[in-house]
Amino acid sequence: MSRLITLRDALREAMSEEMRRDPNVFLMGEEVAQYNGAYKVSKGMLDEFGPKRVIDTPIAELGFAGIGVGAAMNGLRPIIEFMTWNFAVLAFDQIVNNAAKTLSQSSGEFGCPIVFRGPSGAAGQLAQQHSQTFESWLGNCPGLKVISTIDPYDSKGLMKAAIRDDNPICFMESESYYGLQGEVPEEEYLIEIGKAAIRKAGTDITIVSFNKMMEVIKQAAVELEKEGISAEIIDLRTIRPMDYDTVIQSVKKTNRLIVVDESWPFAGISAELAYVVQKRAFDYLDAPVARINSADTSLGYAPTMVTEYLPNADRVVKCAKELLYIVK
Repeated sequence: MSRLITLRDALREAMSEEMRRDPNVFLMGEEVAQYNGAYKVSKGMLDEFGPKRVIDTPIAELGFAGIGVGAAMNGLRPIIEFMTWNFAVLAFDQIVNNAAKTLSQSSGEFGCPIVFRGPSGAAGQLAQQHSQTFESWLGNCPGLKVISTIDPYDSKGLMKAAIRDDNPICFMESESYYGLQGEVPEEEYLIEIGKAAIRKAGTDITIVSFNKMMEVIKQAAVELEKEGISAEIIDLRTIRPMDYDTVIQSVKKTNRLIVVDESWPFAGISAELAYVVQKRAFDYLDAPVARINSADTSLGYAPTMVTEYLPNADRVVKCAKELLYIVK
């Protein structure tokens, strides 16, 4: 039986269930204990699990990420919360140089089963140093798995799978959507890492995205439907490993593809996906693969700049019509 819960509740349920199941799992980060988490994701977890398993840290991302990596190397399964992935830049040495390379550097003798989690991307007027999108940065690093979703059902199932996975995982959330509600079953379930989800079947064009840009392309699909254009909507959910096959099978049906990606355009997720699709499905394409990204600049504070910076439904609709040769 399912019920309607928020993204923050789904994440909390996933972590709590795994901590009850496995005593080696613990949560650590800034304000996760006494304050119940900066976004209240860990509300009540300190009361249930105590201060040895829900651990408040100083504002020292490199330090507590390193403690987590060391704990994972020694058999524990840490969940490291970053208040935002913008702050995790301070911990990239531990994430990229240690966690990602432990298995290969030890010739498979020991791994680093750790989950780094927190919000990625813009969230209103947070300006340049708090609005960056890190999926493409982290997805570029061999040894890391990268999950990026805001759907409550997916987030719970993927978080549980991530905690049980023996590889280091970066779990990307969104500050803007912790209150997003969705149907989530009461019974236990896991979602396989590396599998995309078709959110809406369509015949005329494929539109792919992830994280909060899914809300943008869903809105665009509704507008396109009003004009008789049937868009197939795909949520990548996992950035690395990426489910190329689901996207390519869709493109073979629709013959057109738009990738909407909040990352900067240079070397972004959209560039990777566009390359693979044109390589593996070139003969099926009736138009070039289109990419819609955030502006190639840092995001300023002004609300008008935020609006212009991010991809939006109008841009997606216009792009779809261009690929269908309806407008120029």
